[in-house]
Amino acid sequence: MPELLDPRAIGTDLARRDGAAKVCGTATYAFETPVERPAFAHIVQATVPLGRITAVDTSAVDALDGVLAVLTAGNAERLAWTDDRELAVLQDDEVAFRGQPVGVVIAETSELARQAADLLRFTYDEREHDSELTVDHPGLYKPDKVNAGFPTDTAEGDVAGAMATAHATVEQTYATAMYHNNPLEPHATTALWDAEAEVPLTLWDSTQGVHPARSTVAKIFGLERERIRVVCPYVGGGFGSKGTPHANLVLAAMAARALPGRPVRLALTRQQMFFLAGYRTPTIQRMQVAADRTGRLQAIAIDVVEQTSRIKEFAEQTGVPTRMMYASPSRRTTHRVAALDVPVPSWMRAPGECPGMFGPEVALDELAEALEMDPVELRIRNEPEKDPESGKPWSSRNLVACLREGAERFGWADRPPAGHRDGDWLVGTGVASSVYPTYRQASSTATVRFEAGRYAVEIGAADLGTGAWTVLPQIAADALDVPVDDVEVRIGDTRYPRASVAGGSSGTNTWGSAIVVAAGAFRDKFGGDPADGDEVSGDVDQAERDSDHAAYAFGAQFTEVRVHADTGELRVPRLYGVFAAGRIVNPRTARSQLIGGMTMGLSMALHENSVWDPRVGQVVNHDLAEYHISVNADVADVQAHWIDEHDPWVNVMGSKGIGEIGITGTAAAVVNAVHRATGIRVRDLPVTLDKVLAGLP
Repeated sequence: MPELLDPRAIGTDLARRDGAAKVCGTATYAFETPVERPAFAHIVQATVPLGRITAVDTSAVDALDGVLAVLTAGNAERLAWTDDRELAVLQDDEVAFRGQPVGVVIAETSELARQAADLLRFTYDEREHDSELTVDHPGLYKPDKVNAGFPTDTAEGDVAGAMATAHATVEQTYATAMYHNNPLEPHATTALWDAEAEVPLTLWDSTQGVHPARSTVAKIFGLERERIRVVCPYVGGGFGSKGTPHANLVLAAMAARALPGRPVRLALTRQQMFFLAGYRTPTIQRMQVAADRTGRLQAIAIDVVEQTSRIKEFAEQTGVPTRMMYASPSRRTTHRVAALDVPVPSWMRAPGECPGMFGPEVALDELAEALEMDPVELRIRNEPEKDPESGKPWSSRNLVACLREGAERFGWADRPPAGHRDGDWLVGTGVASSVYPTYRQASSTATVRFEAGRYAVEIGAADLGTGAWTVLPQIAADALDVPVDDVEVRIGDTRYPRASVAGGSSGTNTWGSAIVVAAGAFRDKFGGDPADGDEVSGDVDQAERDSDHAAYAFGAQFTEVRVHADTGELRVPRLYGVFAAGRIVNPRTARSQLIGGMTMGLSMALHENSVWDPRVGQVVNHDLAEYHISVNADVADVQAHWIDEHDPWVNVMGSKGIGEIGITGTAAAVVNAVHRATGIRVRDLPVTLDKVLAGLP
């Protein structure tokens, strides 16, 4: 069995190293990069959902002093690679969705750029569009694979036969809404093109991965990667939306190349974020579950319908968690996708697992009710000894421990009966399980160097608020066997060694593994008495990697809701989560991540819904005034806990990802609690007044 890194700094509750800079306002974000005489770019968007541009009128813009350039399909540079149609901007006159970029105005001030953009006139030949997802959409198709390379469909055993003969069954359809990532820092870039410089193109970009962003831009513009530098020391949130480049980054680079030697700033407005920065596809999930008299599952199946854009496939892996979560002799998962005239969906916190744990966890609650069984006990009875999908043993699986500890902390055994009333309030409790895979990506390298009595660790990682600035020095300090104060970590720049994207809860696992390899090689080469300038590099591919075990983090979510008997107002006095996520590197940043995920799950249950109008083909509540998210007043007591978990198989630190597991299961727990309080079963999110008022007792 592999040995874990001996912890000294790991596990210590250290304050964020970047905290003071952020609180004092000295942390520099992409749009704030100090440059001389910046120009400002503003994107012009299509006002039809499908069609072709037939004319462009720039006369009103031409009359404005201070407008430096107007780029449209008629004069924009031709890109070297256009296979990705989301990124192949201003290359033709076709409009594939409302809000698609059709022009960019560059001016001396941001106000002037926006004024000019409003004056730019486009004439369209509009065509009939199709932008409404339905469960029986005639264009549904089976993608070759779903995201991350998983098989589209899986089947084992006889689901239909089990449903016909089981003691208790549930067959229902559940739906999750369209959700938009809304980090407080919008997608933004400051770009500079200097053809005479050694590195002609510099992009200060808000991104979850400077090296992946550089690779994409290099391919699009036909440049060598070494001729591009991407810098991003701080990110004001991303939640997956900044994990891959979108059209705004290409347009910023294009604008800079149109104004050689002049830096250009481009930031999406909040409204533009709802068109150009990705979103989580809405899903329709048909669930079938069957159990014998003892509560043991005989079948579980999920058939998913979701959408993608007609110009680029994004097939959310919604059904994947059903394949491995519980023991059942018969299982089926399918995915069908409708390609619509809509913007391109993209990554959002816990893709697949987040929407994919809603239908199954609510269906299990319905099954527990049919069996007259405690829903915690039902989950425990269906604990698999090994991964049902791959047949591999678990690297570690402590879901049962999370359920039991969560039940004890929450007071589950003493919960009030269904329909309990406290004055004017109906009170209910709910539970759901959480899961997220433990990933570690390839292609990450770290360099350890001794400088002026301290250790400098360089890796082109990204900290989007998750704590990398703090936890990576902790890992390095333990690997070097030195105090953490003697370690400085440098990240967020392609001048540093290549690092994978901060996504899939894989950042700490991947970058930390590379740092441990480099630190070990440094100690082997120089011992405990290095000289100034001594350095060694190491990469994650050199680290021992385990492929013989199924590696996941697990958790359990418990919630109490109160529903006003007259008005239907819904409050959440308590939301507790208990997780098993390997060794916790830093309790402070870990708790922050877990509570952040749980809060997003609460938003998913109560508020979040990008309201789509299929008549015009756009989200109508495309701002933070009407796109509601949870705030402090929505939950009185939110707690994140974890159990001590020893897992030597996942990586040398023994850590698992924590950025995403907190969101999975939360919405189902809330819905299950609402049902216990009111008797009303909400199967399509969010839980809004119209879904509970009519059924209140």
